[in-house]
Amino acid sequence: MFMQLSLSSFIRFKLLLLLLCSTLSLKSQVESLPNTFKSPYEAIYNHLKYLQEDSRNPEQAAKSLFGGQRSEEELARLAIELKQILDGSGNFIIMEDLPRKSDYIDSLTQRRRYVLTKEFPDIYVEKTDHGWLYSSRTVSEIDRIHKQVYPYGTDKLLNLLPKLGNRKYIGLHVWQYLGILILILFSFLIHLFFTFFIRNLLVRVMHKYGKVDLAKGVLIPAAKPFSLMIVARVGSVLIPTLQLPPFIATNLILLAHALVPLFATIFFYKLVDIIGVYFVRMAEKSKNTLDDQLVPLIRKVLKVFVVIVGFVAILRGFKFDIWPLLTGLSIGGLAFALAAQDTLKNFFGSLMIFIDRPFQIGDWVTSGEIDGTVEEVGFRSTRIRTFRDSVMYVPNSIISNSTVDNHGLRKYRRFYTKLSVTYDTPARLIEVYVKGLEEIVKRHPHTRKDYYNIFLNDYAASSLDIMLYIFFQVPDWTEELRCRQQIMLEANKLAEHLGVRFAFPTQTLMIEQVPGQNSLTPDYKQSADEMNKELTTYFNNQDKK
Repeated sequence: MFMQLSLSSFIRFKLLLLLLCSTLSLKSQVESLPNTFKSPYEAIYNHLKYLQEDSRNPEQAAKSLFGGQRSEEELARLAIELKQILDGSGNFIIMEDLPRKSDYIDSLTQRRRYVLTKEFPDIYVEKTDHGWLYSSRTVSEIDRIHKQVYPYGTDKLLNLLPKLGNRKYIGLHVWQYLGILILILFSFLIHLFFTFFIRNLLVRVMHKYGKVDLAKGVLIPAAKPFSLMIVARVGSVLIPTLQLPPFIATNLILLAHALVPLFATIFFYKLVDIIGVYFVRMAEKSKNTLDDQLVPLIRKVLKVFVVIVGFVAILRGFKFDIWPLLTGLSIGGLAFALAAQDTLKNFFGSLMIFIDRPFQIGDWVTSGEIDGTVEEVGFRSTRIRTFRDSVMYVPNSIISNSTVDNHGLRKYRRFYTKLSVTYDTPARLIEVYVKGLEEIVKRHPHTRKDYYNIFLNDYAASSLDIMLYIFFQVPDWTEELRCRQQIMLEANKLAEHLGVRFAFPTQTLMIEQVPGQNSLTPDYKQSADEMNKELTTYFNNQDKK
């Protein structure tokens, strides 16, 4: 009996001793938890460590935050939200990179602070009288940034999904597997809906208005990247709510953020074709054929612009620091510009051609040694088809800085020639012939009637020259040549009918004195008064006529 009582008392004493030891141990552990932090590393480490699943202690994590007048419960909530911000935005904190010096100074602001990520410059730790802590500004901005990272009310899922079960399989909870399944199904339905909407409803509308080619060639190819862009955007919003392990979550979030601009780039690249179709129709309404060459150039520029912007957006989605890249591109661009001055001159020359429009496709132009018909205007050169049927590629910088004679802009085409008749042609016959030439011009359907010059114009070496100066109103050179032929044939027919003889280049050898014959030199025996009297008689006769 005594032995039983002693044994029972001994067991109770031992249990009491173990309980006391465990209580003292727990108390010592609690008292050993840090309250002050000597470096940015210690403050951030305390915050992240005690929000891990195997060492979760929100109250201890909240000690890394500047408290102010906030309660412990509110600080614990804000500490959890701050970690959710880092996890949901894909910012993986590498502890080895955190500064461990107590007197650390930020080189940019020259203050004792450390910014965790460039994406959120308001989230930083700074040195206070109580050591290193998340700043008062950071604590006040947590709610706002949290709603920015978890938009459209998705922050409510952070507390709803974990309630579905805490069992883990292969490193993930059951509710996380369920959330992944729901996300995949939801993404599939969204992709199916938008693809169906574009391929059926919009295409039917385009068919109704006769835009079959536009629907098949542009809208249907653009449907898939557009729906995938929406899916990627949904994924970038919902993936953070799954609260996956930090490394996996960070990479998935970065991938989702990069896929959005990737599919957007593909979509807008195809959308440029729709804009190109609109520009083509606008160019068809314009009489200027140069617009037909401008449309493909605009399409190419827009596509290059979309690709460049999309490339930069994809890099930003991966949180790649693009400023060194842009700086390098600017320096490289300067070097490229210096090395490619002629190319840039030609490029700006092409812009001046499209702005000033000194000619259009099909015009006959002359500029120095350039003589031919414009076939194509590109960014670097203009292609001209010469009258030898060869192709001349002229740099645009030369054309834009040269005098260009555009024969294609002529309203009238001039025809100038001389009709040489013999010296023995009577004056009255020349007058009748000139009147006949005027009548030919008046009756021709393509000559300018309000301005022409047909006159006896010159005493040539072996002929009397009649000037024929007229204009044709025709669209091209072929019609001009045909009209010239018609006028010349009519002039020949009229000369044959009237008996007008065209002169040949001739020389006459005259011998002044031949023995036994009279001299060819006229014998002028009239006095000056007699000659003046003959002149008066001539003009009196002319007046009587």
